[in-house]
Amino acid sequence: MSARMELAGKVAVVTGAAGGIGRAIARSLAVRGCHVALADVNEDGLAETAALIENIVRVTRHRLDVANRDAVAAFPTVVLAGHGHVDVVVNNAGVALSGSFAQLTEAEFDWLLNINLHGVVRMSRAFLPLLQQREQAQLVNLSSLFGIIAPPGQSAYAAAKFAVRGFSEALRHELIAAHSTVGVTVVHPGGVKTGIATDARAGAAVGVEERERQQAHFSKALKLSPEQAGEIIVTGIEQRRARVLVGRDAKIVAMIERIMPVAYWRLLGRGRR
Repeated sequence: MSARMELAGKVAVVTGAAGGIGRAIARSLAVRGCHVALADVNEDGLAETAALIENIVRVTRHRLDVANRDAVAAFPTVVLAGHGHVDVVVNNAGVALSGSFAQLTEAEFDWLLNINLHGVVRMSRAFLPLLQQREQAQLVNLSSLFGIIAPPGQSAYAAAKFAVRGFSEALRHELIAAHSTVGVTVVHPGGVKTGIATDARAGAAVGVEERERQQAHFSKALKLSPEQAGEIIVTGIEQRRARVLVGRDAKIVAMIERIMPVAYWRLLGRGRR
């Protein structure tokens, strides 16, 4: 398997492309000459993303809910009609949900898992046959800093992001054993300045003051620009890296977790109320 992927002339699918990290990834791919199929539930945001890059590469826009099993299963055929093949799939679509496990209902917990975890698995299952047809291809799954550590109040989000990490690593090992040309990259962004904190859904049992306090806490940690994050991620795709840590905070926290795999929150949770 080649150690590097030349993205010019390739075709990438990017979910969650209507804004934030997904938009930044699409732009970084486009400036390298990679054609893109943009997918999201937000059609207005998709149009804005497309307008930024459609004069550079071939762009198609697709309204897609990754929680919809049938829609995801049909999506590869739609992408093939517009692009002819697929070389890269970036599973970036995701949502946030705050609240302790005791505060979340089963329906709320499942809502997040259906998007953040099952959406990744569905997209991977749908597109792997197309990726395996290529001499070189990459599946890119967005986990999180909370796929390395698990703060209180993030039981659903951490459950999904740890699962994305585990799924990606197991799949990578299976593909290596099968001598596949498909590589798997798992991405762990730290604090990136997107709307994920302000747009996060809170469990119905979470009070207004508690929700505002949680949003303020996490918003303070969002320091890296989406554009910087997109460049780091796409560079990782080019290098076909197995793991990409996005941001200084992600690197520091990953190191602390390795040193203190059980007790890391004694250090990282200091000063948090």
